[in-house]
Amino acid sequence: MSLFKARDWWSATLGENEEFDQGCLSVADVDNSGSGQDKIIVGSYSGFLRIFSPQPSKAEDGVQAEDLLLEVQLRDPVLQVEVGKFVSGTELLHLAVLHPKKLCVYSVSGTLGNVEHGNQYQIKLMYEHNLQRTACNMTHGPFGGVKGRDFICIQSMDGMLMFFEQESYAFGRYLPGFLLPGPLRYSPKTDSFVTVSSCRQVESYKYQVLAVATDADTKKEIDQQKIISGKKLLADWILNIGEQAMDISVVSFNHTVFSIFVLGERNFFCLKENGQIRFMKKLEYSPSCFLPYCSVSEGTINSLVGNHNNMLLVYQDVTLRWAAQLPHIPVAVKVANFQDMKGIIVTLSDSGHLQCSYFGTDPSLFQAPKVESRDINYEELDTEMKELQRIIKEASKTQDILPKIEKADDLTLSAIVSPALDSVSQAVDSTVASESIPSVTVKFCIRTRLHVQKTVLSISVPPFLALTQDQFIFHSIEPGMTKSVSVSVFLKGNCPPADLEGNAVVSYSTPTELNPEGVPRVSQCKFRLPLRLVCLPIQPSKAANYKLTIDTNKPPVNLGNLFPDFVEHGENDQVSVLGFQLLAGQKVTLLASKTSQRYRIQSEKFEDLWLITKEFIICFEEYFLKQGIKDCTCSFSGPIPLQEYFELIDQHFELRMNTEKYENLLSERAVQFRAIQKLLLTRFKDKTPSPLQNLDTLLDGTYRQVIGIADAAEELQNNLFRAFIKLKAATQLIIVLIGLWQKLSKDQISILESTFLPLEQDGQELGWEESVDAALSHLLRTCLSKSSKEQALNLTSQLSIPKDTSKLKKHITLLCDRLAKGGRLSLSADSGSQQSHLMAGFSMTSVISLDNA
Repeated sequence: MSLFKARDWWSATLGENEEFDQGCLSVADVDNSGSGQDKIIVGSYSGFLRIFSPQPSKAEDGVQAEDLLLEVQLRDPVLQVEVGKFVSGTELLHLAVLHPKKLCVYSVSGTLGNVEHGNQYQIKLMYEHNLQRTACNMTHGPFGGVKGRDFICIQSMDGMLMFFEQESYAFGRYLPGFLLPGPLRYSPKTDSFVTVSSCRQVESYKYQVLAVATDADTKKEIDQQKIISGKKLLADWILNIGEQAMDISVVSFNHTVFSIFVLGERNFFCLKENGQIRFMKKLEYSPSCFLPYCSVSEGTINSLVGNHNNMLLVYQDVTLRWAAQLPHIPVAVKVANFQDMKGIIVTLSDSGHLQCSYFGTDPSLFQAPKVESRDINYEELDTEMKELQRIIKEASKTQDILPKIEKADDLTLSAIVSPALDSVSQAVDSTVASESIPSVTVKFCIRTRLHVQKTVLSISVPPFLALTQDQFIFHSIEPGMTKSVSVSVFLKGNCPPADLEGNAVVSYSTPTELNPEGVPRVSQCKFRLPLRLVCLPIQPSKAANYKLTIDTNKPPVNLGNLFPDFVEHGENDQVSVLGFQLLAGQKVTLLASKTSQRYRIQSEKFEDLWLITKEFIICFEEYFLKQGIKDCTCSFSGPIPLQEYFELIDQHFELRMNTEKYENLLSERAVQFRAIQKLLLTRFKDKTPSPLQNLDTLLDGTYRQVIGIADAAEELQNNLFRAFIKLKAATQLIIVLIGLWQKLSKDQISILESTFLPLEQDGQELGWEESVDAALSHLLRTCLSKSSKEQALNLTSQLSIPKDTSKLKKHITLLCDRLAKGGRLSLSADSGSQQSHLMAGFSMTSVISLDNA
């Protein structure tokens, strides 16, 4: 914030709910009074045209009635106002008003009355031009070096420059490479037009080049006439400034050379007449308008720059000389002369705050009164200080911006999964090849003890499972209220999911006194879906390609007690074998040994073993916990089925390579298709027709190839996603088996999960193979390293798709081998040295530490 404020000499508020912009302000002796006193001309987007002649007044008097010379409401919005010699046969100043579809030129005149307030001002329409295109802005000047007259150039929204030689239309030219209109100014010295294109380039076009270039009324015509006749429109010079420009000003003062000023979004440029940069200034704020207004010392130029911080700054070239605070954000700034006051700054805001101000300071007339001498009572001061500290402490406790966090949660989210499947299935658009697809209802309850707002409940389930609705919005929930919603979950894709755990997240805001919008918070909960949702009971099968044996430390359990949903009601016999038919997979059989404490799980596909294995371990532990037995454990005697796991890795990697090949092939065919299109377009545009030489047939064949390859690539993408889900299921099975095999803790299993499952979704740029290989390499050179030599090896920081999976499979085998020899997973800094001693044969106990994770 500036130390000084701009001194208010005169100000006014224009209309109500009107909008103004950069071109809506102009300052000139528009009525040709000859007194040297400028008038302020203001136009608005609401169609009002006002002319002011400010008179200094006292602050309590406000704006006087005689200050407003003229107020007229035009039928169309006013885009820009300019004053110049626009009427032929006279060198008097006239007012040009630009509307979206019209250009009007008025004369402003005043008639003296018989009394003090009797002066009357009126405008008279001299001529107008109806525009065929929507106008954006305009500039004026003595185009072509004409004497005593000003011509007008209007830039349309589609990039056409329309030139008017006073009452007559001269010609129109399209700017090359046009996209969006930019600021436009005329340079009298070089007789050229300067603008900034959408390519963020300052471009200069000579008037003579524009005059002799190809004439066209439409863009289609200009394309045709470039081939037949005329000259191509070329820029005199181009300068890339790297940002969009807000305004351009062309100045030439007595004590300095000709300069072109460009105000960018973050920089301020001064250019020579040939487009070279004289100097530039990087701005630390967002500018809103500018005006180079004079040259105080030889070789320098002073400029006014307004910004969005209500500041008006004065620069001498690149040096900041003054800064003043304004009561509004200026969108236009001018310098005018009123009566004997020269150099009054006129600013206009987008809401219509018009102000005439000047820089300066007011002297301070305040004098501090004499302090009566009195004795200081230190006891009273101590008492007063303690009271003030107590008040400050109480205020800091009760006026927190953030709400207090108490022991009880502000909002709780709970999920209740129905114990039974839906009587009428809610499955829709499912691709599973099954007669009946079950669904299960999940009920979510939101309880709050405070007033919350902007509450959004989002629910997600693993891939190939679907929800009837995945988002609910509650605008406001009162304290003590409970909101409940229910959704149904079903199997939609033709592939078994890799997990049966869903997640629900509710985001909300808790408003406070100092923050009524609310402080954003999040609460979440997880829920487990029943196995019955994705598989059906079936007769068990003895034959299977893949088998796992799980050992326990408890007597055999009746499988009917572990899986009651898969046993017929009324069956009280000991169930030692169960069959599960996955809706989108193969048959899985679970057998319990009658003589030993072992259970076997077998299936025709390796990845299909995962869901049944996980459900069995969870149900087994819950069964004994309900009986109060906490020492029940499961174990796996090995070996880890790595070969079966490696087959799935190879399948997934092969699909990734094929997908990449098809994407490259699709890119090649697309390039070929575009090249044939260009050749055909050239043939069709040629004046002398020539045979197509089977280019149309080649285009049709290439198009069919592009469509076929795209369909094949899409099918490969779907197959790759299914392969990734299967690989994820098999990976989770391997992690559980390694944990049971080596009796790993939960923290160690978390490290394995982070290592083998780093990605939620697979992709071509970053895939599962390279991510897992990098994580395995890190473990093998840190906590599982054999020596300090391995720890010193540096890993590459760039991940790329490997040529094959041999290195990855070697690292997985090495991981299992070192775990079997006593290695333990750890994230602590000194774990590597401990493991090297352990590998050397020392017997010690490793403790995992996650403090540095």
